[in-house]
Amino acid sequence: MGKIIVIGVSGGSASGKTTVANRIKEDCKDSVDLLSHDFYYLPHDDLPFNERSKLNYDHPNAFDTQRLIKDIKKLKQLIAIERPVYSYKIHNRTSETVKVNPAKVIIVEGFMIFENPELRELMDIKIFVDTDADERLIRRIRRDVNERGRSLESVITQYIDTVKPMHEQFVEPYKKYADIIIPRGGMNDIAIDMLIHRIKAISIE
Repeated sequence: MGKIIVIGVSGGSASGKTTVANRIKEDCKDSVDLLSHDFYYLPHDDLPFNERSKLNYDHPNAFDTQRLIKDIKKLKQLIAIERPVYSYKIHNRTSETVKVNPAKVIIVEGFMIFENPELRELMDIKIFVDTDADERLIRRIRRDVNERGRSLESVITQYIDTVKPMHEQFVEPYKKYADIIIPRGGMNDIAIDMLIHRIKAISIE
């Protein structure tokens, strides 16, 4: 298979990073695996739903990042993994897992993936999807209300209490580590097409 390339796609919440990651995956098809940092939220089976809903999910401590790091290392060694499954509706990890086989390109997507230096070191290309804060908030409201069953009030409260301050502390400062910054998120077709072309060129070297 040759060298496995690890690509990190970061950016603020609802910036369009998942759209960018999926565009790459769709274009490169079976040669790409996609791992979202969100899959690796820590389980909280010991807490009732009301308590789980109050946790800060926008802090590095909310994630089992060490498991993600181990899984990426296994894939780079051509070993299949069983990644966790997380449910936003119950604010908890489920009992299911999904098998992920090694591929030539591994895309790691998440708003906080550049914060951890050990995780950063595993990435050959680091991409930051840069989108206006107002646009990100509007997208987040639409997504969380329509797709995740959240109330408008809970989304806005979470944004004010944790999303915005955690973004300023753990996401925006780490943009400096990006090799490529894509403005306007998933709407920037030219930047995404250039990125896909570069990835294809590297993957066949």
